[in-house]
Amino acid sequence: MKRLHLFVTTCTALTLSCKTGGSKSDAKSQSAVDQPAIEIDSELGEFLWDGEAGAGQDVADAIAESVRRRATASGGVARRDAHPKAHGCVRARFDVLPELPPALAQGVFVPGKSYPAWIRFSNGSSDPKKPDIDGDGRGMALKLVDVPGAKILEDERQAQTQDFLLINYPVFFNKDPRDYVKLMRRLNSTNPLGVASAIIPLGIDGASILAKILFQKMANPAQERYWSETPYRLGNGQLKQAVKFSARPCQAVDNTQPPKNPDPDYMRLALVDSLSKGDICYEFLVQPRPDQSFDVENSMIEWSEKEAPFYKVATITIPKQVFDTPAQRDYCDNLSFTPWHSLPEHRPLGAANRVRRVVYQTISKVRHDLNRQPRGEPVNLNLPK
Repeated sequence: MKRLHLFVTTCTALTLSCKTGGSKSDAKSQSAVDQPAIEIDSELGEFLWDGEAGAGQDVADAIAESVRRRATASGGVARRDAHPKAHGCVRARFDVLPELPPALAQGVFVPGKSYPAWIRFSNGSSDPKKPDIDGDGRGMALKLVDVPGAKILEDERQAQTQDFLLINYPVFFNKDPRDYVKLMRRLNSTNPLGVASAIIPLGIDGASILAKILFQKMANPAQERYWSETPYRLGNGQLKQAVKFSARPCQAVDNTQPPKNPDPDYMRLALVDSLSKGDICYEFLVQPRPDQSFDVENSMIEWSEKEAPFYKVATITIPKQVFDTPAQRDYCDNLSFTPWHSLPEHRPLGAANRVRRVVYQTISKVRHDLNRQPRGEPVNLNLPK
């Protein structure tokens, strides 16, 4: 049962979040947000799964109820349902290369363009007190600021931000919303055998991917490579294509083993130490899809780098800084990250991303309402030049 509980919290962390019970009708009445009709890009191979729309709203409603219960238990403070433990929220700069081929020079990838940015490093587990030494999926959420152009989300059309969400594993453990619904039903079953068999809908491949993510350990969040897991559109019109993203350190690090007998929050301490000594550098990479045999709806399949190489499009610089302050931690907690904070040129693709749209919008609204915080995207933030 302990291992199953670990599975549940990791499932919560990895993009979609697990259902944790509660009153579905009550959750709906308090958390529903207006959702547009689901759009698919059939030219890039998207298709609508049976039961997809219902699955997304069911997951969102259940997570909203879970967020409310946890807020009540913690004295009224509502935290993220996934990735609540941040190692640091740091100021950064995103510099696009001065020259790019036309197929890559789309959206925010304007040759020579620079953007101020925020980066949030985090543990995936829904338990913010979980020690860093425990295996988990780790996140790198990137928010570019001063990004012109109309955005996808209707209520944030004029927002000046673009988000990229990455994790330290290249694929997701589920592709079919119908299987995800089965997983939820078993987790919420009153039959102990149903709960114990919750992982079965994932199949052998999904369970194997989940285990690999679950047991990952890390020494320093600034020394790891991160991937988008799921595909995205790059561009519009004739140059439109499906891609994935990745961020990797500019220089390889020889020793990435975690310390022995570490502090429960040692990754925050490692990031503090790194940024007290100098800048941190990442390469931001784009992986164009060679052809439609690389299925945008199958988020469980890694695109072979031999067949689909990554290309550098930008350099991320995290300048030397002091970031571990109460004011900056509070500010970071109030930020929202979603792949749908986006220009249409970077529209998320596939069912996993389409479900995320419903879930992320709902939970962000609930969390900010409970915390009595305004919800909106940043404009300037006194970011580094």
